[in-house]
Amino acid sequence: MSNSTTLASKAHKRSLSIKSLSIKSLTLLGFGLVALPLVIALIFGASQVNTLAKKSASAITGITKILDQQQLLKSSQIKLERSAAQYLVLRDPALANSYNEQCKQILHLTEQLIVASQDQELQLLITEYAQTVMALIEQTMPEAEQKSPTDSTIIKPIQVKFSSLNATYEQITQRSGELSTLRITDIQQAAQAVRDIMIQSLVIIPISILVAAIFIFLITSPLKALTQIIFRLQQGHFNHEIKVIGSPEIQEIALALESMRTRLQALELQKSSFIRHISHELKTPLAAIREGTELLYDNSVGELNAEQQEISHIIKDSVFRLQKHIEDLLNFNIVLDSTSLQDSELMQVNDVVYQVIAERKLDIKRKKLTLNNNLSNISLYGNRKHLAVIIDNILSNAIKYSPDEGVIKISSSLVNEHLQLLIIDQGMGIAQENQEKIFDAFYQGPPPEKSLIKGSGLGLTIVKELILRLNGNIELLNEQSEQQGTKIKITLPRAFRQEEPV
Repeated sequence: MSNSTTLASKAHKRSLSIKSLSIKSLTLLGFGLVALPLVIALIFGASQVNTLAKKSASAITGITKILDQQQLLKSSQIKLERSAAQYLVLRDPALANSYNEQCKQILHLTEQLIVASQDQELQLLITEYAQTVMALIEQTMPEAEQKSPTDSTIIKPIQVKFSSLNATYEQITQRSGELSTLRITDIQQAAQAVRDIMIQSLVIIPISILVAAIFIFLITSPLKALTQIIFRLQQGHFNHEIKVIGSPEIQEIALALESMRTRLQALELQKSSFIRHISHELKTPLAAIREGTELLYDNSVGELNAEQQEISHIIKDSVFRLQKHIEDLLNFNIVLDSTSLQDSELMQVNDVVYQVIAERKLDIKRKKLTLNNNLSNISLYGNRKHLAVIIDNILSNAIKYSPDEGVIKISSSLVNEHLQLLIIDQGMGIAQENQEKIFDAFYQGPPPEKSLIKGSGLGLTIVKELILRLNGNIELLNEQSEQQGTKIKITLPRAFRQEEPV
């Protein structure tokens, strides 16, 4: 047990030591380990091919040389036979010289063939052929010279010897053909062996690919971890300590990110605390101011003249505007608070929509608006407060920009386990050049007619941020014309249809 633990510990330390190498060292090491087997296989293959080429060239040269010498031997034999017959009949000294020269050439060719053949059986046949030629020179021709040229039997012994030479030559030719076939077979077998070795060497390729994949993983996995960490920081999650095992360069980046995370976390806490504190401090006196203004405006403390009514109306609208800004600020603080995303629950979408409509009932009545609801029975898993903020901001904009006695349509549907919520108003729409800006923080479009109250420019920014954090999407479906009203589609995941109606 202790031995296995020790081995596992050593393997873990070895793995950590490899991971702790610099990116440059890892790259060079990986390149070396990948390239080395391929280079060895390439050199070995080239060596085998070179050996095969030399062997083939040597075999072809040897076969060609033997065939050429055999052709010369056959030609010299024919000339020798003709010279011998002519000399015995004519007894011309010139023919005798030609005969002797042919004999010397044949003996010289047999010596060359014996050296070139490198085969014992072929060498014996060539030796036998040479001995027959020697017998012809030393015995047969001298005996024939003693006979009269007119003797009819003078040519017969010569013909017998040359018949023997022809038979031996045929055996030499046959054996040479067999040797050529054997050498060609040897070359083919050698080529097949080289081919087999090259095919076996292909095993190195997947091994090299595997080694390359391992080193790519060692290099890229810390980078992917850093990418995920940066994405997490971008999403506002500052609670997890940053630790990455990797090369010194990676660890240096991780330390810098950890330092940045702690600073961002501290700033986030300070900012959230400040917003909560200042909002609370403003809401209390603001409520008293609004209540007092309402009493003045309703003539509860005495009749006001027209000028006083106008002043109280301005105060009332300003207080309402300030209260709306504070609410937007609190909602924006919800977006900045990443811990609020953890409060998910199962909810009925219809309940949330009707709750928001109820809270906006007075605004709807004031403008004599009509709400056409076509809501399906859909449940959603998410943060109820966030969904309410999303719907409230979209609906408040629809109410704000709708004309008096206008119509607002709200519908919901389930598409591939995603909630699709569509809100349509009959307002003036959004100009094409402004459609990409409406989700920017603090951007404010042109105010609606007869409205003196401006927004904070945070409403749609809050909506988009909350939807993105819920892994959803928001789309503006406006047509090119500005008179088509505003159509906004919200898509949220983790939704399903209820069996029973709400």
